[in-house]
Amino acid sequence: MSSHNPGKVTIKTINLAITGASGAQYGLRLMQCLVLAGCRVHVMVSRAAQVVIATETELQLPGAPAAMQSRLSDYCSAQPGQILVFGREDWFAPPASGSGEKAPLVICPCSTGTLSALASGASNNLIERAGDVALKERRTLILVPREAPYSEVHLENMLRLTRMGAIVMPASPGFYHKPERVEDLVDFIVARLLDHLGIPQTLMPRWGQERVDSKLA
Repeated sequence: MSSHNPGKVTIKTINLAITGASGAQYGLRLMQCLVLAGCRVHVMVSRAAQVVIATETELQLPGAPAAMQSRLSDYCSAQPGQILVFGREDWFAPPASGSGEKAPLVICPCSTGTLSALASGASNNLIERAGDVALKERRTLILVPREAPYSEVHLENMLRLTRMGAIVMPASPGFYHKPERVEDLVDFIVARLLDHLGIPQTLMPRWGQERVDSKLA
């Protein structure tokens, strides 16, 4: 007998890794928006990211995965089980295997060290392994580097990863929406990420939408 339940609501799962580049606000804001959209978020946070988050925000994350999960759930006003945090060497976590749940992976922000590891196929921790799995399984992999200027090595790694199928989306917000606050710049990038993940968003109006609306009026 089939166990398929046509009335069951499928919850979209997103794998989200936060690494040690500046721009922790992008990853945290994306997490909030994913929770608000009703997604389940599998979270991985590097040690360097914990330092950056404490430096750039008022959020202090404990090291133990269970305690971090509780803290992030409170921060994002998540429902029980909506945010799941996996440790750096949790090789039994779903993102660690191609036979795990097929879910997109966003690394936001993505350090240049992580770029290098992914471009060379390293899998020294869960974040790197999750990226390796996303590439080999041809799953959606979005990388959000935040560095300036880029060296030749950085650019070569981004080109290599793009050719492998990853989407490289530097945290370079636009200004045509006339931002008034830092949060507006963060939301610009987060809105693009949500678009690429196929998740409806109202953070930013779409380019040309006013023209379309005026013609329909």
